[in-house]
Amino acid sequence: MDLPEIYRDSSRYFIVPGGLRDVHVHFRDPGLPTAETRASGARAAAAGGFTCVTTMPNTTPPGDNVAWLREQIEDVSLPVRIAPSACISKGRLGREVADLEALAAAGAAAFTDDGAFVDDAHVMEEAMRRAAKLNRPVMQHAVVPALIGPGVMRDCAIARQCRHPVMPPAAEVEAVRRDVALCRVTGCALHIQHVSCAGTVELLRAAQREGLPVTGEATPHHLLLSCDDIPADDANWKMAPPLGSREDVAAIREGVKDGTLGLFATDHAPHPADRKASGFRTSANGIVGLETAAAITWHVMVEEEGLSPADWAARWTTGPAALIHETPDADSCTVIDLKANRAVDPSAFLTKSRNQPFTARRFAAWPVCTVLHGRVTWTASN
Repeated sequence: MDLPEIYRDSSRYFIVPGGLRDVHVHFRDPGLPTAETRASGARAAAAGGFTCVTTMPNTTPPGDNVAWLREQIEDVSLPVRIAPSACISKGRLGREVADLEALAAAGAAAFTDDGAFVDDAHVMEEAMRRAAKLNRPVMQHAVVPALIGPGVMRDCAIARQCRHPVMPPAAEVEAVRRDVALCRVTGCALHIQHVSCAGTVELLRAAQREGLPVTGEATPHHLLLSCDDIPADDANWKMAPPLGSREDVAAIREGVKDGTLGLFATDHAPHPADRKASGFRTSANGIVGLETAAAITWHVMVEEEGLSPADWAARWTTGPAALIHETPDADSCTVIDLKANRAVDPSAFLTKSRNQPFTARRFAAWPVCTVLHGRVTWTASN
């Protein structure tokens, strides 16, 4: 692939063959176009250095049918390739398994009810048995509803100050424990989304030592921030699962370093301003992250934790590609400027939404050029 001469300075530019991949994004299409559409989400993804994204099916209506799936992948003019996931259960209600066979045949890269936990173990076991036969992973939003209660954040100073109900780590850990047991029974590839606590990292590490096909993802926000960093009752800091303790952050970072968490993902979750305006108790969960993900993960894992650039790249390329059984494209790449040294500026985002807690934080490394199938889809000069 021929790139401009300027990017051949290896002391300043780091080239990621294949381009970055994100297996966990929400484009709100159909259902909430004021927050995001496929077009705006794709532009934001390209600006973040991404060449391929996996969209989540928690749209309105939900992605439990072939027509929805085809709509996700029909526009080949987008600056990123969409490899969509589809629902585990009909209507994302957790009561009856969706037509996984038809969805896989139509191009579903994975199955998930993301945003909702499949609480019925019998439904989840049936889904995992069928997904295993289709060679598709099941991606789980791991949180036991009965253990959440009204909780909106982990125990921390702001939770106590505002008297917010607390969500215990056990809500995630026990969900993962159950699903690892189902993985053992069914042989289905199980992927745990947005890992947020130390107990989950340890369960995944033990499952992998056992030889089970279990993976997990680390998000930029759970790597960078802890609940003790939350400065006020500001829902730009609210996500599901919530930010963990400093010990949880350390465990997630260690999980990335030792390969227990073999991939990064953003959980890009855009919302209109009015849905994040009323504090933790009633505002929507989630933050945008596509345009800041490379900068944050490079800062945390390479600059602070000493992860090699090659391993950092693998968490954004071969790790995600392996999960959905794809091979990175040799004619695609992302160029990272290691000396860009700029602050997060939401006014410059290409996503339609601004909900995130990173404003004005400064990071050194930023994407400056994204190439998909030999075509430049975004440059910092755009």
